[in-house]
Amino acid sequence: MFVGIGYVVILLSTLGGFVLAGGHLAALLQPIELMMIAGAAGGSFVVANGGPALKATIKVFPQVFKGSPYNKAFYMELFAMLYEILAKVRKEGLMSIENDVDNPESSPVFTKYPSISKDHHVVEFICDYLRLMVGGNLNAFEIENLMDVEIETHHHEGEIPVAAVKTIADGMPAFGIVAAVMGVVHTMESVGIPPAELGLLIAHALVGTFLGILLSYGFVGPLGTILEHRLNDGTRVFQTIKVTILASLNGYAPQVAVEFGRKALSSHDRPSFKELEDHVKQAKNR
Repeated sequence: MFVGIGYVVILLSTLGGFVLAGGHLAALLQPIELMMIAGAAGGSFVVANGGPALKATIKVFPQVFKGSPYNKAFYMELFAMLYEILAKVRKEGLMSIENDVDNPESSPVFTKYPSISKDHHVVEFICDYLRLMVGGNLNAFEIENLMDVEIETHHHEGEIPVAAVKTIADGMPAFGIVAAVMGVVHTMESVGIPPAELGLLIAHALVGTFLGILLSYGFVGPLGTILEHRLNDGTRVFQTIKVTILASLNGYAPQVAVEFGRKALSSHDRPSFKELEDHVKQAKNR
């Protein structure tokens, strides 16, 4: 929603200001200039990125038009689920969660929290490290190092579409100049025509520069920033799970372990201690 609102504000500000200054919108309708800029940007994107990068960018692109799934409600459910799992471990032993981590899709614990269970990356991350706990062959320090490596790898993979979109945005002003130069070349080869027509050709050429800059900083660049925010949101989820599980491995009670995780959140996503405590109690009774 905010993406659409922002685009509307950009268009109203730029085009509205142009009209108020006495300009004519028809002069800005240059589909050929737009085709040159978009085509060159798309071609450079294909050249710079191989198949995996293309697929990754296409896959995450719909996320820019949606809100982040990792909000306060998501974290409340995540902490409630982690608390239930860790409490089961503390009460019945590590082997009691073996079936849960091996078959999370049929686990009564995981299926109890649909907002978590539908995110297979989160479920896989949790199950992998709970499985290592069940195996009992790694200490907390070794598991922490392994978590850090996996989180870093996940973050680097997520940076591929972010870098791809931002690179396109950075190149669009230059492609706008290319389109403008092509328009100037066409104008110069048309010398001898009436001045009114010559001025019109120059105006059309300058639209290329305008479109390149506007598309870069007003439309494509912000999409790269949104993807970067989404990536950071996803990384924060893994960091939160990491802190919670490690606190449990170091001997803290489940209610203290989830408090460690709560402290890892940003202020706008972090529930209060009382909110989380009440939610965990309600979840246990469901």
